[in-house]
Amino acid sequence: MPSRRSEKEGRSVIEAELKARVQDPEGVMARLEKRVPGRPEVYRDTYYDDPAGGLDASDRELRVRTVHGPDDTRSVLTYKGARVDTASGSKPEHETRVEDPEAVHAMLRGLGYVPTIAFEKRCRNYDFTAAGRRMLATLVRVPEIDGTFIEVETIVDEDDVHTALADVRQVLAELGIGEQDLTTELYTDAVVARRNA
Repeated sequence: MPSRRSEKEGRSVIEAELKARVQDPEGVMARLEKRVPGRPEVYRDTYYDDPAGGLDASDRELRVRTVHGPDDTRSVLTYKGARVDTASGSKPEHETRVEDPEAVHAMLRGLGYVPTIAFEKRCRNYDFTAAGRRMLATLVRVPEIDGTFIEVETIVDEDDVHTALADVRQVLAELGIGEQDLTTELYTDAVVARRNA
């Protein structure tokens, strides 16, 4: 299946996304299930950087993700550029499916990148349309972090980010998520903090 995150007529596409802590996971899940049945998946993520930490220092990300679902396992290579919206953390994203993740890990190491962190996310994904946009809502639990999170995203051109984020906020409001619940905390940072505690 081709990725929906790619170059579009030579312009960057942006993952317009908001993330929030969920105070009522059961209630939010029930509201999502009314829209569309959820898809349980386990993500195993490995993040890479150059030895000097140049990607992290410039707010970029390089990740290999393997997704284990009920019917299949797939892997993707993702590059995220520096955020274009500080309040939400939305970034340009380029992602492609890979058939052999071990080969990709070997290629990245061969190019001089080093794995900086690997961890697991337990997700329940919901694909639906809202405000005329294809949306993906994901309920997330990271075993090493307390609490449940929700991410709602849509892929847009760079000139549509603010309008798209308003539509994402509306979806979150309909799910019972308030502005006070929003967070830009990165899972990577939270996992590192927990491991160093």
